[in-house]
Amino acid sequence: MEDDAPVIYGLEFQIHIIDFDDENNIINKNVLLHQAGEIWHISASPADRGVLATCYNRTSDSKVLTCAAVWRMPKELESGSHESPDDSSSTAQTLELLCHLDNTAHSNMACVVWEPMGDGKKIISLADNHILLWDLQESSSQAVLASSASLGGKGQLKFTSGRWSPHHNCTQVATANDTTLRGWDTRTMSQIYCIENAHGQLVRDLDFNPNKQYYLASCGDDCKVKFWDTRNVTEPVKTLEEHSHWVWNVRYNHSHDQLVLTGSSDSRVILSNMVSISSEPFGHLVDDDDISDQEDHRSEEKSKEPLQDNVIATYEEHEDSVYAVDWSSADPWLFASLSYDGRLVINRVPRALKYHILL
Repeated sequence: MEDDAPVIYGLEFQIHIIDFDDENNIINKNVLLHQAGEIWHISASPADRGVLATCYNRTSDSKVLTCAAVWRMPKELESGSHESPDDSSSTAQTLELLCHLDNTAHSNMACVVWEPMGDGKKIISLADNHILLWDLQESSSQAVLASSASLGGKGQLKFTSGRWSPHHNCTQVATANDTTLRGWDTRTMSQIYCIENAHGQLVRDLDFNPNKQYYLASCGDDCKVKFWDTRNVTEPVKTLEEHSHWVWNVRYNHSHDQLVLTGSSDSRVILSNMVSISSEPFGHLVDDDDISDQEDHRSEEKSKEPLQDNVIATYEEHEDSVYAVDWSSADPWLFASLSYDGRLVINRVPRALKYHILL
């Protein structure tokens, strides 16, 4: 979220690109018109900083459909802007449409998820009860449906969110529908695990631990955040119950997986230290085999016991529901949150904790 890592968020028919000048503590804003419709979900390509995807509402034959498309922002905005946020003379620019994710067979796109590594040519979209894998071709000017799968069962099952795992050579995706979490193999589009009743109410979001390949976090309307080991889905590894209303977002820090952000309808952002289930539970880097060895020698010196989990800080700058939180891709100690009233807040991990982790 410095000059080389803008924050992107949608506001009805606009997309706001926010550049945070860390040295001078200044926020600069550029506005892009999204004339296709009201935006409900937005995601940026991890391979091309100028490309993003949106899910948006469109009216057709008196019906409201949620469509998806891939766009490119103007070249001059990719490298950051230094305009004043109060520069009223600046005019909004328009996004360039690269391609639609054709949804003629599926009426409502819940979200679009990019393959986390690679050339940015693979996208997963969730539409109603379908999971669709797309290949972007010819400079992303065309999207070809490569494969798909659908939820089976009674009732009108619908996906609510999904994340693409950075592990297993990017061959796994996790999805949420109602209170259930599911894992999918993108090579066969077959289900590989299922966590039924993962939450007591609707699952809102999920995220993969960037450093531990089997660990997954989820959050939902039961006010809880849960951490799972997908090799054993009978019960969560840990549960956080710090929020007093729906938890909309959960995000692992990209570099230090003990740091977990959550945002909620209680208007709060909570930064938690989940060190005991991180890749450094004893204050140094370990893998799962090392943890097993530690468990076999619990009677040994106390310094080998996992460090304690705790809430690091609670941020209450928002006056409305916080429905988006995320970490900077450029600075691991910087994060942003967005609330329903359009307020964007940028914060830092407390300096003392930063140096404790680094040293």
